[in-house]
Amino acid sequence: MSDHPRSGTQAIDRALGVLRVFEGADGDLGITALASACGLSISTTHRLVKALTTAGLVSQDPVTERYHLGASLVTLGRRAEARLGIDRWTSVLEGLAARTGESASLGTRIGAHVLIAAHVPSAQPLRFDAGTGNRVPIHASAMGKMLLALADDPAGEIASLEPMERFTRRTLTDPAELLANLEAIRERGWSLNDGERHEGVRAIAVAIPEERGVTASAIAVQGPALRLTDERLDTIVANLFAAVA
Repeated sequence: MSDHPRSGTQAIDRALGVLRVFEGADGDLGITALASACGLSISTTHRLVKALTTAGLVSQDPVTERYHLGASLVTLGRRAEARLGIDRWTSVLEGLAARTGESASLGTRIGAHVLIAAHVPSAQPLRFDAGTGNRVPIHASAMGKMLLALADDPAGEIASLEPMERFTRRTLTDPAELLANLEAIRERGWSLNDGERHEGVRAIAVAIPEERGVTASAIAVQGPALRLTDERLDTIVANLFAAVA
């Protein structure tokens, strides 16, 4: 690891990497933990954190000297939510969850992942919860596969994802198999994740038309495979299309 200052794209990527560590953190983090998570030296991490602190994107607890996300991100997050119409879509998801009895989510694409931007859990005790803010690999997500299917060059998109991680025995990691699946999705207009991320969990997704205000996004219904049976697929799909309409 190098302690020499870096500039340009690499510095930005590293700073963003530091911020992303906080996404999965249970509490405040020290410099050593951040450096380890980012694969950077302590001195480099300290410089990055100092810059992020100056910008208000990260804050330090004066007692523990550990760091957490800063207040400036609250303003940025609220502006992003307003631009994406998250409040409006949350009410749509609430209706979808009520009608289907299952959890409902909105995801937007960020590179090779789908970011869960909004989530409404099922009222049933046995349910699948995809917490808001989580990132899901795009090839193992119903929403992700829906968005890949609508890309201008699905084959090229798949090539950029290789090698694809296998999560269950059903995960589509073979490029030809995934491409065939995407072609079927594009033709019918909806996507099915059949235990490809978690065993025993199914998800059905449709894309949100761009004129509805959210670019490269989709909504999905997720739940246990024992309830999301093949016999219910048509009804779930109809509810999803009604929601985006």
